[in-house]
Amino acid sequence: MEIKATHGFKIEAGQDRFNEKVSFLGGTFECKVSSTDSREGLCIYDTTKMEKGGPPYHFHYTQDEWFYILEGEFVFRIGDDIFNAKAGDSVFAPRQIPHTFAKISDTNGRMLVVYQPAGTMDEFFSQASQLPDGTLRDFERLYRIHGMEIVGPPLKFD
Repeated sequence: MEIKATHGFKIEAGQDRFNEKVSFLGGTFECKVSSTDSREGLCIYDTTKMEKGGPPYHFHYTQDEWFYILEGEFVFRIGDDIFNAKAGDSVFAPRQIPHTFAKISDTNGRMLVVYQPAGTMDEFFSQASQLPDGTLRDFERLYRIHGMEIVGPPLKFD
């Protein structure tokens, strides 16, 4: 799935860079800029969350992660800080600081997620979407392969 950008490009609304939406953790991930496009400088996903919740509490060894909320409402935990975020807000999670987020609105949530440097996030999402409803150990292994560590559970809601 390697596409090297040698010219500018446009991705149509609702489309993915590779013409395949990735489904993972109750949402879809549309790649807008891949790691190969930017020579591993950054990777951008347009993410729609249909289900409440989000990923486990984790950190990236070498990547910063930036979130820009387009629709819905999310709660983020970054280190010891908790942030509520709605459309127009952005949240930054520095590398090596544990973080997680969860969609908390009843409607779909949507955000842009930027990884810098890109690392192998394209491969991570592609491989994660292929896992059957597997055990946490499967995800822990996949996270490690792609430079992340799970350090706690996802955010809980009552």
